[in-house]
Amino acid sequence: MTHAHDEPKGSGFLTLSLASVGVVYGDVGTSPLYTLKEVFNGPHAMAVDQANVFGILSLIFWSLTLVISIKYVIFIMRADNQGEGGIMALTTLALQRRHIPWQRAWIMGVGLFGTALFYGDGFITPAISVLSAVEGLEVAAPGLHAFILPIAIVVLVGLFAIQRLGTGKVGLAFGPIMCLWFFALGYWGVLSIQQSPEIVQALNPAHALHFFAEHRWHGFLVLGAVVLALTGGEALYADMGHFGPNPIRVSWFLLVLPPLMLNYLGQGALILRDPQAIQNPFYLLAPSWALLPMIGLATLATVIASQAVISGAFSITRQAMQLDYLPRQKTVHTSEAEIGQIYVPGINRMLLFGVIGLVLYFHTSSNLAAAYGIAVTGAMAIDTLLAFIVAMDFWRWRPLYAAPLFGVFLSVDLAFFSANVPKVPQGGWFPLVLGITIFFIMWTWQKGRTVLRHRIQNMAMSLKTFLEDIGRLAPQRVSGTAVFLTARHLSMPVTLLQNFEHNKVVHERVVLLTVDIEDVPHIADSGRVQVERLEHGFYRVTARYGFMESPNVPKILRLCRGAGLDIELADTTFFLGRETLMPSDRPDLNPWQEKLFISMFRNASSPIAFFQLPVDRVLELGCVVEV
Repeated sequence: MTHAHDEPKGSGFLTLSLASVGVVYGDVGTSPLYTLKEVFNGPHAMAVDQANVFGILSLIFWSLTLVISIKYVIFIMRADNQGEGGIMALTTLALQRRHIPWQRAWIMGVGLFGTALFYGDGFITPAISVLSAVEGLEVAAPGLHAFILPIAIVVLVGLFAIQRLGTGKVGLAFGPIMCLWFFALGYWGVLSIQQSPEIVQALNPAHALHFFAEHRWHGFLVLGAVVLALTGGEALYADMGHFGPNPIRVSWFLLVLPPLMLNYLGQGALILRDPQAIQNPFYLLAPSWALLPMIGLATLATVIASQAVISGAFSITRQAMQLDYLPRQKTVHTSEAEIGQIYVPGINRMLLFGVIGLVLYFHTSSNLAAAYGIAVTGAMAIDTLLAFIVAMDFWRWRPLYAAPLFGVFLSVDLAFFSANVPKVPQGGWFPLVLGITIFFIMWTWQKGRTVLRHRIQNMAMSLKTFLEDIGRLAPQRVSGTAVFLTARHLSMPVTLLQNFEHNKVVHERVVLLTVDIEDVPHIADSGRVQVERLEHGFYRVTARYGFMESPNVPKILRLCRGAGLDIELADTTFFLGRETLMPSDRPDLNPWQEKLFISMFRNASSPIAFFQLPVDRVLELGCVVEV
């Protein structure tokens, strides 16, 4: 994986820039399908006249400039966590230099809620994108209206079915297709602009100001539809680790923003010439002979837009699991070369059923647009808050300089969010309910894990006492190596004491292995393993992993050879604890949290797969723990 600190030069840089078009810009690149249509047809529809069209186009252009170009591309992409971006990486970065408990709790809470809103975006993006593309069939042949939902569902089922192949294989053709898509956007936009060149005047910010002065409260509510042009903006930051910031910046300014604005201007020119075209200005830009090819290309582009969000959901789920905010789930690595290419079957199924449910419930992309803005604008506002902390802690900006700039960004984010609040009854409730639900799931899991560690720690004895007993009692030693996995908060694993009490033997070599997940995305193998030699053939091994990596215990043992500890895998037994949780008479969790945590714990995937242990070398020892 290429990171911000090792971007290639020359042709490699150009390849990365083109590739980023295919992965990063699918969502924002397909926004012209529905943005202007919703502005002039939605619940707060505006009349089609020159002042309104110029004002809306000016708002779209300057929103893209301020939020995407300046906030994300220029500033927030500087907040990289060892080359990685995204709200989870930004949260861990903001936490690194904050040690006051209430500050850490606030940052963690805000970051978790932003992460939860991202999942809401993961449900809505495939639904609205694919529906808006397939709805073009109605423009070509109104009699096909009844087939729109079935076709959209078939496309979505196919999209989620191929996820198991891996992002690399699925995304092989993304770059060329999206380049063709953006060329088409610009081409049809230019043809329309040539017929009405005065539309270019809409880029003057005075038209946006005049629009607000004229319409006031109604104009403010229209921001709830204008924000559709910004959807996917956070993907620039989230996908930074795959390409590095500079290829993403170059592709935005040279390959994406110009055709986007040409298309918006072309649509504006079209509806001024023919107000009836507002029913679907995107597809009516193209001549009748190009309509079906454009529907096909738009469907491919929306599938690509959905793919980026789905891959992001897989990635953020793994980060949350590594940082202990979600229970372990089965994770499939779909590439031997790229660690970031993963497939999480449970998340894939959840997204599939959720997306199909949304399509069946809302029926049209216009109805779904009401649900779209809340999640996007909420996540954008949280990005701004966390980036403000990073600017002061890492960039050493003085609050006097940081506060005005990020205050402007936050004011814009909150304006968009507030404009979407009236859409809550029409569908905006969905991402809010989903976000709150996922937030409480993550909070409950993190709190429950803390309680469980405390309970297990109370059950354990000190390692020093145990080693003294080994030296005094001189128990029988059996050949081979025993590896006991233990949490970093626990020096003496309960499984070691259980094995000794039941079997009355100790292996000739005992390794106490702790896997620490650090608040950084990646850790080099040279600094991954630390070996400490204890008494009586005991060793303490600490392995460090980044939250974007997957622990691999056999690899850890191989790295131990460099520290003088040579372990043969075939002569090693791995001891794992299997805790059975029971409700406590004096729980540290609320009753509903207790039930939820116990349920999640029982359904978490096995640590055998998570730590990539050889199945035939694992022995599990159970114990009962009250929470």
